[in-house]
Amino acid sequence: MLETVLLLILSNLFMTFAWYGHLKFMNGWPLVMVILLSWGIALFEYMLQVPANRIGFQHYNLAQLKVIQEVITMIVFAGFAFFVMKQPLKWDYLWAALCLVGAVYFIFRGGMPHT
Repeated sequence: MLETVLLLILSNLFMTFAWYGHLKFMNGWPLVMVILLSWGIALFEYMLQVPANRIGFQHYNLAQLKVIQEVITMIVFAGFAFFVMKQPLKWDYLWAALCLVGAVYFIFRGGMPHT
């Protein structure tokens, strides 16, 4: 189960850079070049995401796997926005995080499925 989380974290790092890294690091590049480079980065994301989902689906149901993915996505994105893009932290981020905590609670309150 830890393997799933670690793979999802790594895949999200790649995807966040594929989606948003060009906003900081590729200003002035032709759009077609940015798209091709982003696709190349996203390939590594998929090479981690697909195994993460296959492994995770042995331990979690589909909804649980999706909520885990979304929580990881928001944590990785928040770190990227703050540390890489130098975006200020806002109170709204805390409230959004609390909503995610609620999602985790509701999706896992019945326990994990037995496989």
